[in-house]
Amino acid sequence: MSNKEYLEQFISYIMLERGYSDNTLDAYRRDIGKFLAFLEEKGVEKLEAVDTFNISSYIRHLSNQGLSARSIARNFSSLHSFYRYLIVENIVKADPLEGMSLPKQKEALPHVLTVDEIDRVISVIDLSNILGLRDRAILEFMYATGARISEVINMIPSNILWDIEVVRIFGKGSKERLVPIGATALYWIKRYMRDSRPYLGKKGHSEHLFRTNRGKGFSRMGMWKVVRKYIEKAGIKKPVHPHTFRHSFATHLIEGGADLRAVQEMLGHADISTTQIYTNISREFVKKVYREFHPRDRMGKNSKQ
Repeated sequence: MSNKEYLEQFISYIMLERGYSDNTLDAYRRDIGKFLAFLEEKGVEKLEAVDTFNISSYIRHLSNQGLSARSIARNFSSLHSFYRYLIVENIVKADPLEGMSLPKQKEALPHVLTVDEIDRVISVIDLSNILGLRDRAILEFMYATGARISEVINMIPSNILWDIEVVRIFGKGSKERLVPIGATALYWIKRYMRDSRPYLGKKGHSEHLFRTNRGKGFSRMGMWKVVRKYIEKAGIKKPVHPHTFRHSFATHLIEGGADLRAVQEMLGHADISTTQIYTNISREFVKKVYREFHPRDRMGKNSKQ
């Protein structure tokens, strides 16, 4: 059996046994496929013949290609899983990655939009047509709730509790959480539902809150295109994607003094350590404000006498 056939067996295994999403399966296939191509180029035919030297060479190869430390770590993890599977199936006897470790990587802080940038993005939306009203409602909802892109896509009108200004969100593993939503976002959602949503698509309307111009639910790519359209129109150059609104939501709450546990609850994080990354962003914001506005710091480096 060829190495590529072993890879497809592994993909089938993790699909059936672990129920991974198509995106995760594609990532495994891509990562391990690149490694198998590297082995073929180096003349290593048998997976059993791979040793720590081959692995180290491959990691250097990825680094030379310009991959980030995070991407290299993901590739390393994919190969580790692949070899554990091969051992269980008696295809190889040992994992060449066993005992190897990568240099500890500094956790990258996610990009966030400032409050002014959020305002700029929202202000460029053309509200004279039904798509503009829809897009305003989408961006207001994303920033007001910090919902994940999948949660935004799957939102239905009945999950908005208008009287108490709360949204029912079903996150990972269908776990439900209740998230407050502000009056501004509710206003734009109501306008969208009255003046835009009924006219999106002529038949086969989706029950999703946010509809495409054909009346269907959004795909991830479709939602990403909505965000990109207004980011570009607002002239914002930093990397922005739908999840950036979630990061901005959490960061602005913490900058405003919100309790970390409350933010954890609103984001739906199982572990508070995941939420703590936003305190790091907030500290960077505080330092930036200090450097910009403290009179002794504004004097410059030459004032140290």
